[in-house]
Amino acid sequence: MAKKRIRSAQAFRGVLTLPGDKSISHRSAILAALAEGKSEIFNYSPAADCESTLLCLRGLGVNIEEKGSSVIVEGKGLTGWAKPRKALDAGNSGTTMRLLAGALAGQKFPAELTGDNSLRRRPMRRVMEPLRQMGAKIEAREDEFAPLKLEGSALRAIEYAPKVASAQVKSAVLLAGLFAEGETVVHEPVHTRDHTELALREMGAAITRKDGAVRLEGRPKLKARQVIVPGDLSAATFFLAATLIVPDSELILQGVGLNPTRTAVLDFLASMGAPLSVVALGTRDGELTGDINVHHAAIKGGKISGALTARLIDELPMLAALAPYTEEGIEIRDAKELRVKESDRIAAMAENLRKMCAEVEEFPDGMRVGGRAAGRLRGATIDPHDDHRIAMAFAIAALGAEGETVIRNPHCVAISFPNFFELLESLLKPQSE
Repeated sequence: MAKKRIRSAQAFRGVLTLPGDKSISHRSAILAALAEGKSEIFNYSPAADCESTLLCLRGLGVNIEEKGSSVIVEGKGLTGWAKPRKALDAGNSGTTMRLLAGALAGQKFPAELTGDNSLRRRPMRRVMEPLRQMGAKIEAREDEFAPLKLEGSALRAIEYAPKVASAQVKSAVLLAGLFAEGETVVHEPVHTRDHTELALREMGAAITRKDGAVRLEGRPKLKARQVIVPGDLSAATFFLAATLIVPDSELILQGVGLNPTRTAVLDFLASMGAPLSVVALGTRDGELTGDINVHHAAIKGGKISGALTARLIDELPMLAALAPYTEEGIEIRDAKELRVKESDRIAAMAENLRKMCAEVEEFPDGMRVGGRAAGRLRGATIDPHDDHRIAMAFAIAALGAEGETVIRNPHCVAISFPNFFELLESLLKPQSE
């Protein structure tokens, strides 16, 4: 099995342009395939997850050309997709499966969505329930897990309030709402990432948000367009953390997506004392973008719970791994969702942090990780459990640890960030012996 060896570093500095945002790339490709005409998506994410979305769309008869980091999608309109010849394989991508379930619910043909072993263990009922309320016919293993079998059916508009805040569930309902007569409404308990709504508006759909209610008029004619995907803020979190861990470090991240539903991680880091600044703000394709500047400083720690947890769900592994480098540590609560990600992320983080001699208290819905007083982390052999975010979080944590850290199966980072280690090494100065 391949391994990646990482030693502590004495500096981390440079200017970095990150790969395209995963969430926006998924949505741009699916909506382009439902639009009329040819769309070009620049800086499309190189993540294996986003490639899975393109693979599934090709299986639905959509012509897609990849040119470097650009993707050209020949849209078929709402009713132009073709019956797939075999099951559509979403790989490891929950976003691909949940969003396509919504887009397929209103088609006139049957389709099956499957994925790898990890994805087939992840819960899907949360997206099946509202789609069934809209009239979709969906079957699943144990009425919960992929493969999902969908029969094409006429859909009706509904008002839906998800029990758990989820941008994927909201997006699936809105995508199904494209095929329903009348107005589909999603009431959100927490304002989750709104990339789907912004992209729909940019493509000509009648969609509004007021008082936590997202309203979409059905049967729009979506217009093909050019899209430039901003840099991925979730990916940026790893490099921001590295700068805070390694002394004598400074970093500029250029062209990062700064959608207000995603920037809670910047607010949280700033609340702990991280010296962050954002410059060159602008809006492109409905999305706010800018450059993030950060330099090394001592940070105090904090607590993540309630609505903040939902807004930081993808960044929690890195924040947990950052905790031993804070003064007071970090406590994470209300994060049961982490138990059903690509791995049980709470268990995986606790296990590997303990290997590195961190002070960890694990809860059913989170953990508390002690700060500097517990002592310096020590290098260890890390098992990421085939989870890209776990592997990357511990690669960053290793930069300040004593001795060498070995990451097993480092190739799992390709799910979201194929060139992560190359970019990391381009900025590092190893600790002198």
